[in-house]
Amino acid sequence: MIEAMSPRLILLVPEMILFVGAVVVAIMGLSKNHGVRSSLPFVTCAALIASIGAVGLTWTNENAHAAQLILPMLGRFVKPLLAGIGVWLVLLSVGAVDRRMERAVARGRLAFDAHRVVQGEYYAFFLLSLMGAMLLCNANDLIWLFLAIELVSLPTYIMVAVGGSGARTSEAAVKYFFLGAMSTAVFLYGFALLYGSTGSLEFLAIRESLALQAAGSGIDTLAMIGLALILLGLCFKITAVPMHFYAPDVYEGAPTHVTAFLSFVPKVAGFTALVLILSCVGWAGHSLIDSDGVRIAYGGLPTPLAAILWMIAVLTMTLGNLGALLQTSIKRMLAYSSIAHSGYLILGLIAGATAGIEAIYFYLLAYGVMTTASFAALCALERRGEELNSFDDLAGLRVRHPVMAWMLALSAASLVGMPPFIGFFGKVYLFIAAFEANQFGLVLAAVLNSAISALYYLRLAIVPLVSPPSARSEEVKTTGSRWPQLAAIVCGVGTLLLSAMAGFLLDSAKASVGRTAVVTTAAAADSTDQAE
Repeated sequence: MIEAMSPRLILLVPEMILFVGAVVVAIMGLSKNHGVRSSLPFVTCAALIASIGAVGLTWTNENAHAAQLILPMLGRFVKPLLAGIGVWLVLLSVGAVDRRMERAVARGRLAFDAHRVVQGEYYAFFLLSLMGAMLLCNANDLIWLFLAIELVSLPTYIMVAVGGSGARTSEAAVKYFFLGAMSTAVFLYGFALLYGSTGSLEFLAIRESLALQAAGSGIDTLAMIGLALILLGLCFKITAVPMHFYAPDVYEGAPTHVTAFLSFVPKVAGFTALVLILSCVGWAGHSLIDSDGVRIAYGGLPTPLAAILWMIAVLTMTLGNLGALLQTSIKRMLAYSSIAHSGYLILGLIAGATAGIEAIYFYLLAYGVMTTASFAALCALERRGEELNSFDDLAGLRVRHPVMAWMLALSAASLVGMPPFIGFFGKVYLFIAAFEANQFGLVLAAVLNSAISALYYLRLAIVPLVSPPSARSEEVKTTGSRWPQLAAIVCGVGTLLLSAMAGFLLDSAKASVGRTAVVTTAAAADSTDQAE
C-alpha cells in the first residue's frame, strides 16, 4: 500500500500517525473512566515512538529526492529528534494536567464533567504542534512553510492557557498569543516581498532566481527587505533579539511542563524554517549553471543578511546572559538562558553549509536533552502543591531529594558547556564551524558569553548541592507522579552518556543536511544537451 503512494505522501506517514494520535487522545479525554484518562500520556508516547519508526521506514534517499525538497534528507534527523525529545516532554506532564480536577473527582467532591477537563485537548495540541514542526522538513514552498509554522504556534497558545490556572497563566497566554500574531504578520509580509522579487513560491525556483540576481548586479532591494522581515519574524519563534521580550513572562506564567515544551519545539521549528529560507539565498560552496552552460559561483550570505544575523547573534547572547544573571526566579532565569542559546545557534546560520547547519542540529539535540533534564527535575518537585520557582526552594535539596539535586547539577554543567557533557561538544562544534567561516569576532563574543553563563548555571548546581536547607526548601516534596523523576534521571544521565556518541550524532546530522551543490535550470540543461 505504501509503495503505491506518491513520494511526497509517503514522507508524510509520520505526521499522519501523529494526527491519528491527536484525534484518539482528544476522544479518550472525554471518557468517564479514570483509567482511560490516565492512559493519555502513554498513548501520546506510543504515537511519537510509532512516528520515529515510520521515519526510518519511509524517509529513504529515493523518496526524499523524488519529493524535490531543498534539503532532501533533513527530515531523517529532525523528525526523530522532535519525537524523541517529545516522549520525555510528555512524561513531564503526567499527573500535572487537570490535577486538581482529577483529585476532586477521585475523592467524590465533584462529579466528572467532560466540559471541565482539558487533558485530552492538551495532548492533542501537543501532538499537533510537534506535527507542525515535522511538516517543516517536507516544505518545498512558502505556503507550506507558513502553514507548518502556524501549526507549531497555534497549539502552543492554547497549551499555555489550558495547562494551568490563575491570573499569571492567563496573562502569559494572552501576551504570547498577541506577540505571536504580530511576528506572523511580519514574516508573512516578508514572504510576499520575496515572492514579488522572484515570481515564485517554490524554494528551488526562489534559490535559482536569487542566485541569478546575485551573479548579476546583486540581489534586488525588494528581496533583501523581504528576507530581513522573514528573519525578524522568525526571531520570535527562536526567542532571539529583538523579538525575545515575551519569553521571561510566558515561561514564568506557563506551567513548567508547558515551559519545557516551549523551550525546545518552537526553537527547532524556527531554526528549521531559517535554514530552509537561507538555503534559498545561498551559502558558500554552491554554484549555478546559467543559460549558456557557464558555471557561476556564488558564495556566502549577502552582506546585509550576514550583518543582521551577526548583530542578532551578539545581542541575543549578551542580553540573554546578562538578563539571566539578574533573576531570582528559576523559570525566568531559564527563559533568559534559552534566549542566550539561540544566540549561540545563530553562529551556525552564519557559518552556513554544511558544517554550520549540522552543528545547529547537533546542538539542538544536546539542548533538548539538557534543558528537559532541568525542567523535569522542577516538575518532579512541589511546595505546598505549587511549582518551584525560587532558588530558595532549591536550597539544600540534596538532603531530602538528592537524586533531583544531582540531576539539576548535571543539566546545569551541560548547559554551561563543561566537559565531558554533551553541551560542551555542542558548543565546540558550533564555535569550530564559525571559526572556519572566519567569524573570529563572533566566536570570541560567544566564548565570553559562555563564561558569563557559568555564573548563573553554577548557581543552579551549587544551591541544591552546597547551600544549607532553608525554611522553604524543607517544605519541598515530590509530586504524586514518578514519571517526571524518570525523565529527569534519563535526560540528566544522558548529558554524560550522549557525549560518548558525539561523533556518531554529528555524522547523522551531517548526513541529514547533505544537498546537491549545483542548481541547474531547464535552460541550462538544454544548453548542456546541445553542447553534447
